[in-house]
Amino acid sequence: MASNSMAGFITGSHAHFSPDSDEHQAPTRQPSSKTCRVCGDEIGYKENGEVFVACHVCGFPVCRPCYEYERSEGNQSCPQCNTRYKRHKGCPRVVGDEEENLDADDFDDEFSIKNHREDLDRQHDINHVGNGDYNQEKLHPNGQAFSSAGSVAGKDFDGEKDFYSNAEWQERVEKWKVRQEKRGLLNKEDGKEDQGEDDDYILAEARQPLWRKVPISSSLINPYRIVIVMRLVILAFFFRFRILTPANDAYALWLISVICEIWFALSWILDQFPKWFPITRETYLDRLSLRFEREGEPNQLAPVDFFVSTVDPLKEPPIITANTVLSILAVDYPVDKVSCYVSDDGASMLLFDSLAETAEFARRWVPFCKKYNIEPRAPEFYFSQKIDYLKDKVQPTFVKERRSMKREYEEFKVKINSLVAKAQKKPEEGWVMQDGTPWPGNNTRDHPGMIQVYLGSAGALDVEGKELPRLVYISREKRPGYPHHKKAGAMNALVRVSAVLTNAPFMLNLDCDHYVNNCKAVREAMCFLMDPNLGKKLCYVQFPQRFDGIDRHDRYANRNTVFFDINMKGLDGIQGPVYVGTGTVFNRQALYGYDPPVSEKRPKMTCDCWPSWCCFCCGGSRKSKSKKKSGKGLFSVFSKNKSKKKMMGKDYVRKGSGSMFDLEEIEEGLEGYEDLEKSSLMSQKSFEKRFGQSPVFIASTLMENGGLPEGTNSNSLVKEAIHVISCGYEEKTEWGKEIGWIYGSVTEDILTGFKMHCRGWKSVYCMPKRAAFKGSAPINLSDRLHQVLRWALGSVEIFLSRHCPLWYGYGGKLKYLERLAYTNTIVYPFTSIPLLAYCTIPAVCLLTGKFIIPTLTNLASVWFMALFISIILTSVLELRWSGVTIEALWRNEQFWVIGGVSAHLFAVFQGLLKVLAGVDTNFTVTSKAAEDAEFGELYLFKWTTLLIPPTTLIILNIVGVVAGVSGAINNGYGSWGPLFGKLFFAFWVIVHLYPFLKGLMGKQNRTPTIVVLWSILLASIFSLIWVRIDPFLPKQTGPVLKQCGVEC
Repeated sequence: MASNSMAGFITGSHAHFSPDSDEHQAPTRQPSSKTCRVCGDEIGYKENGEVFVACHVCGFPVCRPCYEYERSEGNQSCPQCNTRYKRHKGCPRVVGDEEENLDADDFDDEFSIKNHREDLDRQHDINHVGNGDYNQEKLHPNGQAFSSAGSVAGKDFDGEKDFYSNAEWQERVEKWKVRQEKRGLLNKEDGKEDQGEDDDYILAEARQPLWRKVPISSSLINPYRIVIVMRLVILAFFFRFRILTPANDAYALWLISVICEIWFALSWILDQFPKWFPITRETYLDRLSLRFEREGEPNQLAPVDFFVSTVDPLKEPPIITANTVLSILAVDYPVDKVSCYVSDDGASMLLFDSLAETAEFARRWVPFCKKYNIEPRAPEFYFSQKIDYLKDKVQPTFVKERRSMKREYEEFKVKINSLVAKAQKKPEEGWVMQDGTPWPGNNTRDHPGMIQVYLGSAGALDVEGKELPRLVYISREKRPGYPHHKKAGAMNALVRVSAVLTNAPFMLNLDCDHYVNNCKAVREAMCFLMDPNLGKKLCYVQFPQRFDGIDRHDRYANRNTVFFDINMKGLDGIQGPVYVGTGTVFNRQALYGYDPPVSEKRPKMTCDCWPSWCCFCCGGSRKSKSKKKSGKGLFSVFSKNKSKKKMMGKDYVRKGSGSMFDLEEIEEGLEGYEDLEKSSLMSQKSFEKRFGQSPVFIASTLMENGGLPEGTNSNSLVKEAIHVISCGYEEKTEWGKEIGWIYGSVTEDILTGFKMHCRGWKSVYCMPKRAAFKGSAPINLSDRLHQVLRWALGSVEIFLSRHCPLWYGYGGKLKYLERLAYTNTIVYPFTSIPLLAYCTIPAVCLLTGKFIIPTLTNLASVWFMALFISIILTSVLELRWSGVTIEALWRNEQFWVIGGVSAHLFAVFQGLLKVLAGVDTNFTVTSKAAEDAEFGELYLFKWTTLLIPPTTLIILNIVGVVAGVSGAINNGYGSWGPLFGKLFFAFWVIVHLYPFLKGLMGKQNRTPTIVVLWSILLASIFSLIWVRIDPFLPKQTGPVLKQCGVEC
C-alpha cells in the first residue's frame, strides 16, 4: 500500500509541470522498475532518466529516501556489502563525507538549486492561473519533495545557510520546525504550512524502515572478544600444566578434577561463543501507523490471535487468568483484529464461569483503559501500583472514574473468589450449568470438546457502544486411550481452532500468569513481522520475560537476567533467540511446517578476464539445473498472487488471501482450477495426511495473509472447530512431528523453535523500554528447584531423542553458532555430575590432607593468576555491553551451582530412567505454613528430595574446614601454607551454596543465617584452639613419663 501511495505522490508531483515543456518532462517509467529491498517501494529515477543506484559496488536496490535516511541516521553503509555510501549530487552532506566529493561540479549543482526553485515558482504560478491548481510544495527535479530528504533525515541546515537568502532560509527553518513537531521534538504550535506539505512529509516518513538494528559499540564489544580469545589461549596452557604435572600422592583426586575442569571448559565454550555477535533493535511505532493506519483508508494492520493456556484453576487462580485476559482485550490494537482464545485443559466449570464474569467486567474496563491510556491494563497490577496515578492525567473526570472502576473491580474479585470457594467441594452428582444441564467436563479425562464465544462481532458491546475483541473458551476433547501431549497438544488445538474461526496470520501465546504490561507490545512485534523485507523470513518475535513479586535481592535468580539480557541478545545477532514458551508472536505459516521464502539470488560480481569454467574452481559452482523445477516459469507467471514455498521437501504454490478456496472445491479435489495450477498443488490426500481431515482448516493453511474461506457461516465454522479439537484428529498426521508444537519433551518450546530454525527461519528479539509482558515466578526454594527440574528434564529428553542438536538437522539451514547455543540448552544438565564431584573434592582434600595440585612453580602460578584474571575480565566486560548488574550476575552464578548439584542432577537420572527404562518418577513436595507478610512465600519451607545433595555438600565442606584448621593447629606453622589453597576451594563451595542454606534455615526468628553459619564455624575453631592450648593444665618440665603397658 505504501508503494502505491508513494507512486501516486511522485506522479502527482510531475503533473505540475507543463506538458509542453520538454525540459521538465518526467522520464518514461519502464514496467520492469525495481523495488526497494528496505521499504518495498519503487526505486525512483535520476534527472538523466537512469534508475537511481545507491551503491555502485554491489548495486543493492535501495530507493533515494532510504539511502538518505541510512546516510543521516544509520551506519552510512550498504546493507548488502557494507561499503560506505558515497554522496550523490544534490543530497545533503553528512559527517564523514570524503573531500573529493566536494568538487566544483557539486557546488554548481547546489547553486543551481536556487535558480531551479525560482523557475519552479514561476511555473507553479502559470499552472495556477491556467488550471486553478496550485501547490506551494517546491519539488526537486527527480520528482520528490525538495525539502523532504533533509527533514526526514533530521539534517541540520547550518551548512547550507550560505546558499540561500534570508527569506528562503526562514522558509526552510519553518518547514523543518513543522516536521520536528510531528516527531514530538518541538512544542506543537498552530500549523502554518499547507496540508499538501504535511501529506508529503507523512508519505516520505511512512517509507522509512520500521525498525533498525543497533550493534553494540566497538569500544565495548571488541575488548570483550579479545579477552575471550586470550582466555582460550590461557586455558590451553593451563590444561597443559594440569595434565603434565599430576599429583602422585592423590592421583584419583587429580584425575577427577582434570576431567571436571575439561568439561567446564567445553560448557563455557558452548555458552560463550553464541554471544559473539550481540545486537539490539529499535522500532518505530509512528512509522507503522503512518504506513498501515492512514486516515480515510481501511486499517491494514495484520490480525493477531492471542493464546492463553491453563490446566488447573485451583493451582492457577482464576483471578490471575482473568487479569491476563483483561490486559489482552484492552491492548492498543484495532478491536476487529484481536481475538483471545483461552484453553482450559482441565475442563473446569470454574474457569468457564470466571470467563463469563470477566467478559462482563471487560465491557467497563476496556473503555476506561483506552480513554485514559493507563498502564498496565491488568486491573490487579494497575491498582496495586505504588506510584502517583495522577501523573500525566489531565482529565478532570479521571479521579472519579478511577475510584468507581476500582470499586467495581473489588466487586468483580468478590464474585471470582466466591466461585473459587464454591469449587472447593465438588457435588457428588457433578457440576450443573445454569440451564440445569450437567457440565460436560465433570470427568476431566473423558469429556467432549467445548467451545464458547463470549465477545466479538456478534457479542456484547462495551458501555460506550463500541465493539470488543473476540473472547473464546476452548476445552479440547479427551478420551481414555488417546495421547494428549500436555501443553503442546493444547497449543496445537488452539492453532487449529483459531485457524477455523479467525485465521489471523500471527499468533501470540501467553501463560495464564503473564499479563500484557505494555499495551503497544503487539505493535512492537508488527514492526518486524510486517516489514516487507524481513517479515516473510521470521518465524516468531520473542520478548524477554519479566516478573513481579520477586524479592529485592532475587535470592534464587528468578529474574534470569543474565539469560534474557545477555544470551538472547547474542543469539539475536546470529539466527535469532530461542523460543522460551511465552511472550512470543508467531508467524502462522512457520508453525505449519513451511520453509521460509527463498531470496532471489543476485548475479555474482565476476570479471570478464576469466573463463566461465573457472567459477567452479573458485568455489562458485552453481547447482545443477536438473534440481530446478519447471515451476520457475510458473512462479514468474503467478508471482503477484502466490508465493512459492516448500514443506517437508516438496514444492507447491500457496495462494494468498486474495484468492480464497471454497469448501466444495477442496472436497472435490480442487476442481475448477486450471491445469497449470493443479500441477503445482499437492493432492488433497497429501494435505489430509499432514494437516488432518478438515477441508476448512486445509483451506486456511493456504492463505498466507489470513482470512476465512468464502461461503462459510459462523454455525458451520463452530462445528468445524469442534471437529478439529477432537481427540482422534491428529492420528496419522504430522501434528507434533513436523507441524505445530513438537511432541516428545516437557520443554516443547525449545524443540519447536529448534525445528523452525533448522528449516531456515529466523527469529527476532524485541526489548521495548517498557516490558511487554510480566508474569509471576516461584520465589521459595523448593518450587524454584522443581521448576528448574522440569526444564532440565526436558533438555535431557531432547538429548536422548532424534532431535538432539548434536546430530539433527545437518545439511539444513541452521547456522553453526546457533547449533552451539541449542547444544548448550540440552547438554547443561549433564554438567551436574562433574559439578557435584568438583564440589566434593575440597572437603575430601581437607579431611585427607591431600591436594589435587602439586607444588606450584613460578610459571604455573602465572597461568593460575592469568586464568582467574581472564575470568573476572570476561564478566566485567560482559556487564559493560549488556547493562546487567553485578548482583544479577552473582546470583546467576550462585544458582548455577545450587541447581546443578540438585535439580539438574535428578533430571539426568530421571530422564535416563524415563527414556531408557520407561520408568516415570516424581518427587513429592511437603509444605509448611509461611508467615503472612510481604514475600512471605519466600520463607515457605517445602521438604523435597532435591534438597539432599546440596545439604550434604554444605555439611561436608563445613566439616572439612573445621578438620583442616584443627589439623593445621596440631601440625604447626609449616602446615598452614598448603591449607590456604584447600580452604579457598571449600569456601568457594560454601559461598555459592549460601542462598540455599538461607532458604533451608528460613527466618529462624529473624536471626540472620550468616550469623548462625559463622557462629558454628568460629565456635568449632575456637574450641579446637582451646583444647590445643590447654590453659588450665599445669605445664610439666622435664621428660614426660608414661606407662609402657608391659608388665615386667
